[in-house]
Amino acid sequence: MLAPQNRVLGVIRPTAEVIGNYSHTQQLGVLATSGTVQSESYVLEIAKFFPNVQVHQQACPLWVPLIENGELSGDGLYYYVHKYTQALLQKAPDIDTVLLACTHYPLIASTIAAHLPQDVQIISQGAIVAHSLADYLQRHPSMEQRLTQQGTQQFFTTDTVTSFNEKASLFYGSAVTAEQVVSLT
Repeated sequence: MLAPQNRVLGVIRPTAEVIGNYSHTQQLGVLATSGTVQSESYVLEIAKFFPNVQVHQQACPLWVPLIENGELSGDGLYYYVHKYTQALLQKAPDIDTVLLACTHYPLIASTIAAHLPQDVQIISQGAIVAHSLADYLQRHPSMEQRLTQQGTQQFFTTDTVTSFNEKASLFYGSAVTAEQVVSLT
């Protein structure tokens, strides 16, 4: 197998390197997709940096479909946010920090916060990963010199363009116009 030519900054490792610093009780909750929970990626990586932190995971399999279908409020979302946050808290009532371990979840962070005790802080990976990238670029000026400062952005999808544009615009914060590509698989 050939090694990739470009390095990729993931989200799990940078998050695991610092997330233990946020918890005073050493009880950390992770809200994630079923696949992420089953992989135990966060449990394994966090243990490398913070062996005394206990990580309690809760799969939230219905949050992504709700978010992707524009259900950012309402009874259905509230029901499932309550269901999954309470299941997490039942596992460990001393949790003082909850990691939103999915790129979709910050879109409903205020709803999640409303279903957790007020003293539980919610941490999103986005700011952690951005800080990690900025730190990396500062320590590797040769890498930053290779980057285009005034680049363009293009979006491609194998999904229908209309559906992708609507969903991507939620995350991007402004209108997205994608081009459809045909999958060769």
